Amino acid sequence: MKSVGFLKTLGSVVAMVVACNVYAQASDAPSTTAAPAASAKATKKANGQLGRKVRSALAKAQGIDVSNIAVRARGGAVTLTGSVPDQGQIDAAGEAAKGVAGVTSVTNKLTVVQQ
Repeated sequence: MKSVGFLKTLGSVVAMVVACNVYAQASDAPSTTAAPAASAKATKKANGQLGRKVRSALAKAQGIDVSNIAVRARGGAVTLTGSVPDQGQIDAAGEAAKGVAGVTSVTNKLTVVQQ
């Protein structure tokens, strides 16, 4: 019984040593050390701009109460969350968001709440 426990412990130690000594394989892609930080900032800025464009389109659309609608954009995918007074506004908000340049998909999580 002691030997089984010893083998389990030894196996765990070997697995940890192997895991700590594994290195990533070289990739064919060019090495960019500073690019991820700059790329992350650019992506965040682009997402913010797209979110503002969608919010503006919703505000300009007739018959949509945007006071309780939140817009989130991630790489062209837009998510609408919040509440509106009726189902027609949910459909109109989704269509207005789809009509904005740069929007690749719309996830409409709006709900109807009587105000």
